[in-house]
Amino acid sequence: MNLKGKTIGFGLTGSHCTFEEVMPEMQKLKDAGARVIPIVTHTLMTTDTKFGKSEDWLAQIKAITNEDIIDSIVKAEPIGPSKLLDVMVIAPMTGNSTSKLANALTDSPVLMATKATLRNQRPVVLGISTNDALGLNAANVAKLMNTKNIYFVPFGQDAPEKKPNSLVSRMELIKETCEQALEGKQIQPMVVEKYKYLQ
Repeated sequence: MNLKGKTIGFGLTGSHCTFEEVMPEMQKLKDAGARVIPIVTHTLMTTDTKFGKSEDWLAQIKAITNEDIIDSIVKAEPIGPSKLLDVMVIAPMTGNSTSKLANALTDSPVLMATKATLRNQRPVVLGISTNDALGLNAANVAKLMNTKNIYFVPFGQDAPEKKPNSLVSRMELIKETCEQALEGKQIQPMVVEKYKYLQ
């Protein structure tokens, strides 16, 4: 499906190591003609890490989208009644947010926007990045896989030798996943190779 003219919510949670991978994908959605509404968690708003300062990430998000950043639950709540979004993306999506979404907890702007989108029976696309997707969070990932209107960006083990429970989506497939999700389809294959084994 053509994304031109679509309004896409783009939620970012606190997997700071994945932000650099996600920014070009946000730009792809914008270049495809979509309006991209950025939505961020408190963690992104306030935390500086070795992967970058929060103010720099926020400036980059603003430059890509040319939109005001939704940074509170109060600002995110009207997304539901206004039916603002055609599709909601969360990328990166941490294990913490995965577990909260799977158990109907709404304590961040990103999760409120997601709840609002599901209320309107519109697609939600998840680009996971979590160290425990094959551990304690496996039950939550499986629960979301079986939830109506939720679709996954294809994912795989990113570091099986060091972090065997970790899964990360191939963020470069966000655009294609959104296109399929808008047609009610899960992009396939969903489980892919992320890690390149050493020869």
